[in-house]
Amino acid sequence: MLFAKFILILEYKSLLFELDFMTTQELVTELKTITQSNLNIIRKKMGHLSDSQRTWKQNEMTWNINEIFAHLNEYARYYHSTFLKKIEKTKFRTPRTIFISSPLGRSAWQSMKLGNAKNVKRKFASQKSYNTTYEKSLLTGNEIKEFEVRQEELLTLIDKAQTVNLRKVKVPIAISKIIRFRLGDALLFVAYHNQRHVQQALNVLANPKFPKK
Repeated sequence: MLFAKFILILEYKSLLFELDFMTTQELVTELKTITQSNLNIIRKKMGHLSDSQRTWKQNEMTWNINEIFAHLNEYARYYHSTFLKKIEKTKFRTPRTIFISSPLGRSAWQSMKLGNAKNVKRKFASQKSYNTTYEKSLLTGNEIKEFEVRQEELLTLIDKAQTVNLRKVKVPIAISKIIRFRLGDALLFVAYHNQRHVQQALNVLANPKFPKK
């Protein structure tokens, strides 16, 4: 039901936008800027946290820092392997100077973007298989370090993606293999989704009740 509602929202929003144009270099720069920023935040503000800090939550309805990164890591396991597979096996091996988003793809990654004040503009319920509230097995105890490794991995994938046609290569999305995004749109979706939840983790750190150690 939630998935159907999500798709209806995206389809409706897609009607509001014409095709979105950007250069491939602009796309790559945006992806790398977001991903490198995530890495910098992790290394500066998250790596030293204690167990009590990583598992603290304001209430039972919110995620702690471990849960936030476990969620992102599970998405990375799917998307990163899928990106690599599609890049290595595609026949569309000629890069293009211009990337054109599909209306649906653009709508998806736009919905993940933070507002100007780094606030979440729209909230979505996470699928159970990617939600640590339901899937405790996603928690490994090494969430922050794994996310750091995954972001380094994503930087490598972004470089590899430049060697193919970002519009022609199609990627099935995690919550439905029937729906496929253009590779450029899928990369933007993942990058903005990562950024969204890194900000969520920063908000946890900024909570006045967050433990000092």
